[in-house]
Amino acid sequence: MTTTAAATELAEKFVDVGGIRTRYLEAGAGARTVVLLHGSGPGVSAWANWRLTMPALARQYRVLAPEMVGYGASRGPADIRYGVATWLDHMIGFLDALDVPRASFVGNSMGGLITLHIAITQPQRIDRMVLMGAPGVGMRPTEGLAAVRSYEPSPENMRELLTTHFAYDPSIIGDDLVQARYRASIEGDAHEIYRTMFFDPRHSGNDLALEADAVRTVTAPTLLVHGMHDKVIPVDVSWTMAGLIPDADLHVFARCGHWTQIERADEFSRLVAGFLADPATEGES
Repeated sequence: MTTTAAATELAEKFVDVGGIRTRYLEAGAGARTVVLLHGSGPGVSAWANWRLTMPALARQYRVLAPEMVGYGASRGPADIRYGVATWLDHMIGFLDALDVPRASFVGNSMGGLITLHIAITQPQRIDRMVLMGAPGVGMRPTEGLAAVRSYEPSPENMRELLTTHFAYDPSIIGDDLVQARYRASIEGDAHEIYRTMFFDPRHSGNDLALEADAVRTVTAPTLLVHGMHDKVIPVDVSWTMAGLIPDADLHVFARCGHWTQIERADEFSRLVAGFLADPATEGES
């Protein structure tokens, strides 16, 4: 597939990760690897989250955008139990399957949470990380998050979700995006799995809490990015996290909601590329 943002080819690939058929996008061929982790909204996919970001980063890095099990086209066994531990193991297994011992990470929303868990439990796997609109210490229930979790498939409901709760400027939500996210949200067993993750008590998809003491152990240089008007994850969560992570910068985009990588695509890509270009290792790319 190709993006409309640039002529960069985003190659769609699959890899077996411990029995989980995992779809991912790949672009670029740099010496250093950047892994992009998507969020948890209905109809999410690697392409939907990262189609505007990958071309910019692929100029300098090998960029991988996997779909965590249960999302996009990544499917596991029938008895899988969804939750942070499952997604964490899946992403570590993904790195191993592609022989990537260490990478920088960019995590969107729940993808940021999984990135944080990697940084806490396996710090040797992370060079630098960007947490974008990510939940963390101080997270509280929001109307936006409730709307995301309670979504029932229809084009009208998808449009309402995206325009009211995701984007600051609803004019950026075109018919093509609404239809693409809606179709993805009903493809195969996608909605059944989505409901299972967050409402079936046998699963722990809502187990997103982090302890402050654990966050203080993070050693990776970190960039927190947040939209000032994020209705899903409040911006004050990133302010709190910036005070806990020992080596953290925070960038807040004005006039921006939960989709900084889409609403402020060019600025976001420049900001992230600049942060990832660590002066100590820049010459290795």
